[in-house]
Amino acid sequence: MTLLESIKSPKQLRELSIAQLRDLAAEIRQAIIQQVSRSGGHLAPNLGVVELTIAMHRVFDFGHDRLLFDVGHQCYPHKLLTGRQDKLADLRTRKGMSGFPEPSESGYDLFRVGHAGTGISTAVGMARGDQINKESYHPETNPEGRRVVSLIGDASIVNGVAMEGLNNAGILKRQMLIVLNDNGMSISKPQGAMAQYFDRVRVSHTYTDFKKGAKVLLDSMPGGSLIREAYHRMGEMTKAAITEDSWFEKFGLLTVGPIDGHDLPTLIEFLAEARDMDRPMILHVKTTKGKGLDIAEQDATKFHSPKAFTVERDETLGCKVRMPSSGRSFTSAFSDAITDVMDRDDKVVAATAAMPDGTGITQPLEKYPERTFDTGICESHALDMLAGMSKTGLRPFFAVYSTFLQRAFDQAFQEVALQGLAVRLCLDRAGLVGGDGAVHHGFCDVSILRTLPDAVLMAAIDESSLIQCLEFMRTWDSSLSSVRYPRDSISTVFADAPTFKLGQARLLTPQHSDIDANRPDVAVLSFGTPAINANEAIESLGADYNIAHYDARFAKPVDSQLIRDLLTRSIPILTLEDHSIVGGFGTSVIECAQEYKLDASKVVRHGIPDHWILQDSRDDQLAEVGLDAHGIARMIRHAADPSRNKPFTPHQNTDSHQTTTEIKSPKTTETTA
Repeated sequence: MTLLESIKSPKQLRELSIAQLRDLAAEIRQAIIQQVSRSGGHLAPNLGVVELTIAMHRVFDFGHDRLLFDVGHQCYPHKLLTGRQDKLADLRTRKGMSGFPEPSESGYDLFRVGHAGTGISTAVGMARGDQINKESYHPETNPEGRRVVSLIGDASIVNGVAMEGLNNAGILKRQMLIVLNDNGMSISKPQGAMAQYFDRVRVSHTYTDFKKGAKVLLDSMPGGSLIREAYHRMGEMTKAAITEDSWFEKFGLLTVGPIDGHDLPTLIEFLAEARDMDRPMILHVKTTKGKGLDIAEQDATKFHSPKAFTVERDETLGCKVRMPSSGRSFTSAFSDAITDVMDRDDKVVAATAAMPDGTGITQPLEKYPERTFDTGICESHALDMLAGMSKTGLRPFFAVYSTFLQRAFDQAFQEVALQGLAVRLCLDRAGLVGGDGAVHHGFCDVSILRTLPDAVLMAAIDESSLIQCLEFMRTWDSSLSSVRYPRDSISTVFADAPTFKLGQARLLTPQHSDIDANRPDVAVLSFGTPAINANEAIESLGADYNIAHYDARFAKPVDSQLIRDLLTRSIPILTLEDHSIVGGFGTSVIECAQEYKLDASKVVRHGIPDHWILQDSRDDQLAEVGLDAHGIARMIRHAADPSRNKPFTPHQNTDSHQTTTEIKSPKTTETTA
C-alpha cells in the first residue's frame, strides 16, 4: 500500500514524518498527473499547491475549522487527503470527483467554487457567523473554537470582490488567516500593477533579509503598536518574515512572507504559528505552478486545464506532448475571425479578462498589442474600460466566457446599455461546458442580457455564421450586442448563409420557402448549435414528419414576422436552445406570440431545465437534458402531435441535493502537533 492509499483522513498526516510527507507529496503529484493525462482537468494549478495543502491539513483541523477556497480548481490535493481517492479515476464525471469543491461529496468542502475572488468574502462571513454563534476561536476565551482559513491564488487577488473582502477582513476582531498562493500566474501571465508588485516582492525578499532587521522594521512600520503586540505573540520564524511596507498592511492585515510554498518544514512551522493568532493576517506563499512536471512548469498556461494528453520523451528530440484533436473549435474560429476584423478596421479594439488562450485573444494580442488588452481577472473593469473606449468612437469587442460575463452584468447595464454605447460581447463556453460542471455552465446570458433595452443577442451555429455575426457587430454602432458559441468543435453540416439581417432567421430546409405550398407539421427554431443535433433528429424521423427547420440567429430581436407567419397558420413551433429554459430564446418567442395576440400554446420550448447539471462530458450532459438528436426527435414528435407523444422529461440528478456528510461535532477538535 502506498502512503497516499493509507491516508483515510487528514488526521493521519500528523503521524507522518517530514520525510514521509515529502514522499506523500510526490505520490499525490503522480496520481494527479496520471489521471489528468487520461481524462483532462486542471493540472498545473493543482501540482503547485501539493505541499501547501498537506501543510494546511497537518496544522489545521478542517473537519472543525473552516477552509474556504477561492480559485476552486486548486482542490485536487485537498480532495485526495479528505477521503475521495476512490473518485479520482472518474474525475470530472457524474460518478466521480468534481473538479471544484463540492459540498455533496464531503463536509470538508464548504462552497461550490468556480469563480475567482469570492473566498475572502465568504471566509469573512463564516468568521462573523461563528462569532455571533459564539463558536469562533480565541486563544484565551475559546481555544477550541473554529478557526477560519481562506486560500486564494492564481492571481484572483486582483479581482474586485477580493479587494472588498480584504477591506472587511482587516476590521475583524478575531483570528482569520488568508493564505496567498503567489505562483506568478493566473491562467496565463497575470496583468496589472499588482502583478508587478508581487514580482518585485518575489525577487527582493529572502528569509535572511527578514531576519537581519525584524525588530527595527517593526518600529518603522505604520500601525507599529499593533504589529509590536502581534510580534510578541509570534514565534521567531514569523517575526523574522514580517513584510516591510506590505501592500496588505494598508487593509489592517499583518502580513508574513513570502515563504517557500514547497518547503514543508517551513510551511508547517509558519502555519502553526499563524494558527494561534487572535487577529486577521496574510501568509504570503511562493509556489511554482505545474511543480513536479517539467512540461507544466515550462508552459503553465497550456497545462492549466489540458485535455487528455500523452508525453513522448526522446533523447534527441526532447519532450513532445500529444493531445487528441477533436476538430476545429469555435475558439480557434473566433481567434481568426476577430483578427481579420481588426485587420480591416483600425477602430476595432479587443479585450479579455485573464483568458487570452481560452477566448482566442492570443493571436490579436500578438499582432495588435496596442489595440488588444488583457485586464486580468477583472471582468467588471474590462467592460467599463471598453465602455469608455466606445465613448471615444472605437469599436470594442469583449471576449469572455458566458459564465464570467455574469460578474459584469451591472456594467453591461449601467455603463453600456443605459448609455446607448456599442460594446460587443463574444461569449465563449455558452451552454453546457462538460467536465467543469455547474460552476461554469453558460446558461443565463440570454436571460440577463435580454432585459436590456435595444440589446442585440445572437448565436452562431458554425464558423461562417460566427464570421457573419462578428461582421454585423463590427458595424452595429447603436447598442450593446452579443454572440454566443459553445465549447465545442465546429460542424460543417450547413452551407454558408447568403444573407444576414437584423432580427431575421435563416431557413435551413429550402423546400419550405413557401410554407403554404409545403405546409410543415412543425417548425423547429434552433438558437445556436442545437441546430446541428436537430438536423440529425430530423433526418432520423425521415418521412414520418414534415419539418421546417430554421436557424433563429437572434434571441433579441426575434424574427417576429416568421413567428406570426407560422402561428397564424396554426403551425406548431419547437424552440431549441443550449441555455436555460427560464427567460431564454423560447421565452422570447412566447412573448412575441402574446404581443401579437397569437396562440402561444402552439409554442413548445426545449432547453436546459430548471435544475443544476453536474459535471460530465458535454455529450452526456446534452443527452441528459434532451438536447442530443434522440431527445430532440422526441420533442419534435411531441410538438407535432402532443396528444399522442410525450415530451422528453429531463431527469433531475438527486446527487446535487444529497445531504452533506457531517464530519464531526462542532466542538470536537483533533490534537495538532
